[in-house]
Amino acid sequence: MALNDMHAEGVAGIVDRVVAHYRRDSNNMLQILREVQEACDWIPPEAIDRLQAVLGVPRTKIEGVAGFYSFLYTQPRGKYRILFSDNVTDNMQGNRALMERLCSSLWVEPGKVSEDGLLSIDKTSCTGMCDQGPAMLVNNRAITRLTAARIDEIAELVRNKVPLGEWPADFFQVEDNIRKADIMLDSRLQPGDALRAAHARVPSDGLMSSNMRSWREGLPSGIGGPAAMLDEIKRANLRGRGGAGFITGLKWEACRNAPLKAGQQRFVVCNADEGEPGTFKDRVLLTSYADLVFEGMTAAAYAIGARRGFLYLRGEYRYLLEPLMAVLERRRKEKILGTDILGIPGADFDIEIHLGAGAYICGEESALIESLEGKRGTPRNRPPFPVTNGYLDQPTIVNNVETFAAAALIALNGGEWYASVGTRHSAGTKILSVSGDCERPGLYEYPFGVSIRQVLADCGAQDVQAVQVSGPSGICLSPAEFERTIGFEDIPTAGAFTIFNNSRDMFEVARNYVHFFQHESCGFCTPCRVGTSLLKNLMDKLHNGCGSPYDFAEIEKLNQLLQSMSHCGLGHTACNPVLDTIAKFRPAYERRLAQKDFVPAFDLDQALAAARQMTGRDDPGAHIIKEEFGEDA
Repeated sequence: MALNDMHAEGVAGIVDRVVAHYRRDSNNMLQILREVQEACDWIPPEAIDRLQAVLGVPRTKIEGVAGFYSFLYTQPRGKYRILFSDNVTDNMQGNRALMERLCSSLWVEPGKVSEDGLLSIDKTSCTGMCDQGPAMLVNNRAITRLTAARIDEIAELVRNKVPLGEWPADFFQVEDNIRKADIMLDSRLQPGDALRAAHARVPSDGLMSSNMRSWREGLPSGIGGPAAMLDEIKRANLRGRGGAGFITGLKWEACRNAPLKAGQQRFVVCNADEGEPGTFKDRVLLTSYADLVFEGMTAAAYAIGARRGFLYLRGEYRYLLEPLMAVLERRRKEKILGTDILGIPGADFDIEIHLGAGAYICGEESALIESLEGKRGTPRNRPPFPVTNGYLDQPTIVNNVETFAAAALIALNGGEWYASVGTRHSAGTKILSVSGDCERPGLYEYPFGVSIRQVLADCGAQDVQAVQVSGPSGICLSPAEFERTIGFEDIPTAGAFTIFNNSRDMFEVARNYVHFFQHESCGFCTPCRVGTSLLKNLMDKLHNGCGSPYDFAEIEKLNQLLQSMSHCGLGHTACNPVLDTIAKFRPAYERRLAQKDFVPAFDLDQALAAARQMTGRDDPGAHIIKEEFGEDA
């Protein structure tokens, strides 16, 4: 048999095994492609051929999905696929010099595959390791706390082709870094505590709450049980922790009341695709509080009458997949997941984990659902909303990891208890992912209403110039605003809290965020696809010394276009970091306004600099003199 035939046969065997595992269901296309790549190091044409044959799916759809996600490769990228985190905090910690060091040591250009095909080195967006960077991903496994010495060790391991499983274990050590805990991070809830407490009617205050009574009696839907659980969530005034702050009880109620067609069911989806630069709280919750999250999902399923749930885990957290699957299996054995939960007939609910593949836009709930269905993660038009037309066009609730963890606490302690924490309009606590210029980066949990200044004092921040709250799509605060508070009445946040001292250039911070938005635009709508590219070009133009007041006016025009015409929130917020920093740190921009009048961004003479360097020439004949071609050159 020819070598090529043997290769094709081997790939076909891998595809058949993976497809069988996923029940030959094309809705699992992303998971199928991901597992094929893990077995083959990339997705070869033979794999796509086989998938087309066994799934009956058009080749264009398979290639369209594979081409959408940045962690899927339809061209060889080497045995070692190394991606340096390009988040602003990693930049502050020297990641670019480390990347150059590794590229130089292994003789490979950034963004390319080495000549021997062994490896590739490139950049990716935030890896969720901002509290212990600089960080990188090697074959989607995170390595933290990079140093020059560690880079040299990695270069030697790659050069000697040491399998990733034999690399030093401390390379892959990820710390929780919990600095301040409150009701959630201090929770000692054991697996099943919330469900058993409700079922056994043993509330901490000695009284029997409505949700506990109904769980104990196993009342049917609409009589007391699920409705009582839903009442507790509404009484708690729990709001979504993903940033938007929608009232959780209303979302669950809308899904519960959504009519079902024949053969339909309701779904619970946990959004663990925390891709906002500077956010890493969900990573810790899933590492050390997974039972709390799964317990909250189970309580939600009970409240709305769902039997299936999904945890959508971001691709950067691939290392958590097996531990989380082990937690789910343990919960099934303990009868707190699966069929007849706690012995209650008909109390059936189970959870599947779907892994993302490097697409920030999938943090948007409708794009996440598209991805769950094995499609490109393109946001949907709304209405209809997921609560009525979600996964496979069936009623679906999508909530953040932290929201479900809070729901478990409410199931255990009741809604009134939870509402007593925080402020009138912002009940409970908020976990902040603190990183940047401070002595103690990590997780800080506070009741809502804490001031920015208090957080800065607690984390040991000095000489602070600015704080970016809620990542690039959030708000940049100057020292005059540090008495403002975290809460839906003032500053809502998904959790990112990035600190910049007076040594940082706020223009470069905003420029990093603009590059992030341009890279992560899904490309579906023209205003965002083109607008984020134009915004990136304008910021690069200022960076290169070609800026003028004209460019400020162009940024304002782009903002209006993006906000009014973009399909989803990514485009709506893409100009936020630029407009905030122009308003509050204008000198950082004015230093770059080298021109009083408009000049083109492209400089032909500057573009020839690389050629002059390669040829060793710097004489007048090697330069383009503008005057030679007149004023309009």
